[in-house]
Amino acid sequence: MADTGYRQLRTSRANDVLGTISRTFSYIGKNYRFRFILAIFFIIVSSMATVISSYMFTPIINNYIVPYIGAEDPDMSGFIRMLWLMAAVYSCGMLSSFAFTKLISIVSTGVLDHMRTDLFRVMEKLPVRFFDSRTHGEVMNYYTNDIDTIRPMIADGFPTLITTMITLFGCFFFMFSLNVKLAFIVLLALIAMFLVTYILAKGSRKTFAGLQRQISNINGYAQEMFSGQKVIKVFNHEKENLEGFEKFNKQLYEYSVKTNAYASMLMPINANLAYITYAIVAVVGGEMCINGSMRIGDLASFLLFVRQFAGPISNLSQQFNGIMMSLAGAERVFDLMGSEPELDYGIIRLVNIEEGTDELIETDKKTERWAWKIPVDPPKYIELKGDIRLNNVTFRYVEGKDILKNISLYATPGQKIAFVGSTGAGKTTITNLINRFYDIEDMEGMITFDGIPIKEIAKDDLRRSVGMVLQDTNLFSGTIMDNIRYGRLNATDEECIAAAKLCNADSFIERLPQGYQTMLTSNGSNLSQGQRQLLNIARCAVADPPVMVLDEATSSIDTHTEKLIEKGMDELMKGRTTFVIAHRLSTVRNANAIIVLEHGEIIERGDHEDLIALKGRYYQLYTGKAELD
Repeated sequence: MADTGYRQLRTSRANDVLGTISRTFSYIGKNYRFRFILAIFFIIVSSMATVISSYMFTPIINNYIVPYIGAEDPDMSGFIRMLWLMAAVYSCGMLSSFAFTKLISIVSTGVLDHMRTDLFRVMEKLPVRFFDSRTHGEVMNYYTNDIDTIRPMIADGFPTLITTMITLFGCFFFMFSLNVKLAFIVLLALIAMFLVTYILAKGSRKTFAGLQRQISNINGYAQEMFSGQKVIKVFNHEKENLEGFEKFNKQLYEYSVKTNAYASMLMPINANLAYITYAIVAVVGGEMCINGSMRIGDLASFLLFVRQFAGPISNLSQQFNGIMMSLAGAERVFDLMGSEPELDYGIIRLVNIEEGTDELIETDKKTERWAWKIPVDPPKYIELKGDIRLNNVTFRYVEGKDILKNISLYATPGQKIAFVGSTGAGKTTITNLINRFYDIEDMEGMITFDGIPIKEIAKDDLRRSVGMVLQDTNLFSGTIMDNIRYGRLNATDEECIAAAKLCNADSFIERLPQGYQTMLTSNGSNLSQGQRQLLNIARCAVADPPVMVLDEATSSIDTHTEKLIEKGMDELMKGRTTFVIAHRLSTVRNANAIIVLEHGEIIERGDHEDLIALKGRYYQLYTGKAELD
C-alpha cells in the first residue's frame, strides 16, 4: 500500500489539477474499485429515475388529465397505473440514492485511511532535515486538515458531478424531444453557467492554496504556543504571543475572505441565471400552448426539466468551495509525498558472525561478535570495533554558512571522546553526521566507521550500531517496560530490568504503584524530567550498541541523581566508543580526549590534565574564569 501512486507522484506536477484528481482516484482504483463502480451505478439509476419520473408528467397530463377535464365518468384505471409506475420509479431512485450514499461513505473513508497510512510511511523515509525545518503543528496539519479536506471531493463533489452530468444529459434528451426551440434557450443558459464557473474556478485556485498554507501556519504556531505554556507564563509573554497569533489569524482571515468571496459569488449567479431561464421558458412555452404549437403536458414536463437541470448545477456550485479546498489539500499532500526520501546508497550490512551465520540474526542472548559484511565474492567481513574518524569534514545546514570547518578527529575502539564548546559551536552537528541524520558532500571530507566510509553502510545498520541519548526526552504512550524495550524490541523483561538497574532507574520505578507496568501518557508527563531522562538512558542501555552518543544526557538530572548514575554510565560505556556532549565539565574529566570547539573549528584537544596544563579555553571554562555562551 505504501507504493500507491508513489512513483508517478514524484514525477508529476503538484499543481496539475487533472494529475491531482487522478492521483486521488488511483487510491479508489486500487482498493475500492468494485464498490466505487457499484456506487456509480446507483448514482446513475437514482439520477435517471428523477429524470424519467419528470417525463412521466407528459403522458399523465396529456393522456389522462386534459382529455377527461369536464368528463362525467372518466376512466381512472390508466391514471392510477401511471401513478403506481411513477411511485415505483421514485422508490427505485430513493433506494439507489441510499445505496450509493452508503457505498461512497465507505469508499471516501477508506481512501483517507489508506492515504494517511501512505503519508506516514513516506514521512518515515524523509530526512531529519524535513522535521527540523517544520513545527509539529505544520506536520500534523497534513494528517488532519489537508487530508480531511479531500473527503468532500470524493463523498460529495464527485457524486454531485456524476448526478449533474446524468441529469443534464437526460434532461436535454427529453427537452429536445419535447421542444427544440425551448431546448436551445436552456442550452444557451447552461453555456453561460459553465463559463461563469470556469472563470471563478480559475481565479480561486491560488487563493484556496494560500488558505491551506495559512491554516498550516496558524496550526503550527498554536501548537508551539500550547506546548510552551509554562515558559510563556514564566516570562509573561502572553501579550506578545497573542499579537503573534493575531498576525497569523489576520492573514488567515484575509485568505478566507477571498476564498469565500469566490465561492459565494458562484451560487447566486448560477441560481439567478437558472431563475431567468425558467421565467423565459415559462413565458415562451405558455405562448406556444396558447397558439396550439405545444401541449400543456409537454410544457409541464419541460418546466420540471428546467428546474432539474438547474438544481444539480446549483448543488455543484455549492460544492465549489469544498472541491477547491479538496484540490488545495490534495496538492499539498501529494507534493509532500513527492518529496525526496532519505537517500541510502549503503550496501554494507551489519551481520552476526557466529559460526554458520551470514545474515543479521536477532537473538535473545547477548553476542559480542558483529561484523560489517562487504558484498564481494566471496563476502568479506570486517569486525565491528567502533573506530570512528572524521577527515577534513566541512558541513553547512544553509548554503553559505559553514557550521563545521575542516574538522578532523578520531575515536579508537573503547575511547570516550568529549565535546566542549559554546552553543552553536558544532558539537551536536558532529554526532548528527556520525549517525547520518545529515550527509556531507563527497568533496567536503569523509567519515569512516572501522575504516569504511559511512555512506557505504546501510543506514539502518549504521544506526543500530550507534546508540543515542538526547537532551530532549521522548517517551511514548505505553508502560515503562515498553519504553525501555523500545531500544531493542526482542529484549526480555529481565534484560530491560537489568538495563534500568545499570543506570539506577530501577529504584524509582519500583516505588511506582504498578512498577514497570506503570502507564505513561503525554510523553511521560506523570514522571519528573530526571526520571524521563533515566528511562531514555535505560532504553539506550538495553539496545547494547558498540558506539554511544550522549548529547547532554544528564542535563535534566539533578546533581544527586547524576552522581548515582555515573557509576552505571561508566559501566555502560566500558568497552564502547563513546561521544559525550556536556556543559557540566565535571562529567568529562575522565574522557580519553576532550575536544574544544568554537565556531565550527577545533581549537584545543587532549585529556583533562593536558588541557588544564595548556591554560587555554578549557582551563578558563573549568576554573570559572570564562563561561559557555
